Amino acid sequence: MTATSFTPVASLLGGALIGLSAVLLMWATGRIAGVSGIVARLFPPYEDRAFAGRFAFVAGLVAAPILVRIVTGGLQEQTIAAGTPVLIIAGLLAGFGAVWGNGCTSGHGVCGLSRLSVRSLVATITFMATGVVTVFVMRHWS
Repeated sequence: MTATSFTPVASLLGGALIGLSAVLLMWATGRIAGVSGIVARLFPPYEDRAFAGRFAFVAGLVAAPILVRIVTGGLQEQTIAAGTPVLIIAGLLAGFGAVWGNGCTSGHGVCGLSRLSVRSLVATITFMATGVVTVFVMRHWS
């Protein structure tokens, strides 16, 4: 079993930035920062004036690690034991789950919980329980 780095300061800062970005997006546009919905609305049949804002949001997600690498000279090492086929299947399942659940962890977990949405509470409990079970099974039974 591999050790997991415990980074409370970086985690707190990252969580604060996610919360701040969600608040700023809601304040500026009146929209919830559900990343799966933002990405889905970049593609047809969605056509409206908010395309540039959605594109900028996703471009910021892509640009952030690039900027970190430029500023710090590197990125934190990441190791993913799964192969490409498993990652593709996992990504498709996560995307399907986000559409089927009518939102993703950012929409439900960050924005929905802060609005005291019962539906978001149930969705977040489901995300977290599934994650806990998956990690347990992968670390102890595989």
